[in-house]
Amino acid sequence: MRILGVDPGLTRCGLGVIEAGASRRVALVDVTVATSQPGDEVPRRLAAIASALDAVLDKHRPDAIAIERIFAQLNVRTVMGTAQVSGIVMLAAERRGIPVALYTPSEVKAAVTGSGRAAKPQVGQMVRRLLGEGVPSGPADAADALAIAICHAWRGAVVGAGRPDGPVAPGQDVPGRAGRDRDGIATPAQSRWADAERAARRARTKPPVP
Repeated sequence: MRILGVDPGLTRCGLGVIEAGASRRVALVDVTVATSQPGDEVPRRLAAIASALDAVLDKHRPDAIAIERIFAQLNVRTVMGTAQVSGIVMLAAERRGIPVALYTPSEVKAAVTGSGRAAKPQVGQMVRRLLGEGVPSGPADAADALAIAICHAWRGAVVGAGRPDGPVAPGQDVPGRAGRDRDGIATPAQSRWADAERAARRARTKPPVP
């Protein structure tokens, strides 16, 4: 399965393509960071990002696209740009019939490092360890895009294994073989990911302290 991970941003938009195979194997296909000039008008900036995205889609023809979900605590100006770029990506995917999945930053960190609170350098280090030296050391948008793609590949292996009805929405639990390898045993990375997911759900449902 070929997956395009997108770290959306109006100034820099990470675009990372991986191949996901059996036994949670992932391989680097391509990674780039699309940019636009902050001094340009927004329509021109969006067009620049869209052109770079189209080039990646036409070249690599991914089977799925994974996008980082907008983080509500960002400032309004950043949220606006991120939302606009996310919309462009979704529109391009819809026109090509490519399924799209959205993941929060904590979900991506948990999938790749085992901790939903991992720092960006930790995420980048794990991505380079998984995909090899072809991953650039900077900017962070490149490693983040690849981490999002890996999250989608591994989340499918964790929560969608053996399901005849296709992918599972983020946050949905699946009974049975979820989080198992081919021998029916959870791998260490899968176990860490599942533990991080449970901790995140508990944190969301914990009543506020008066």
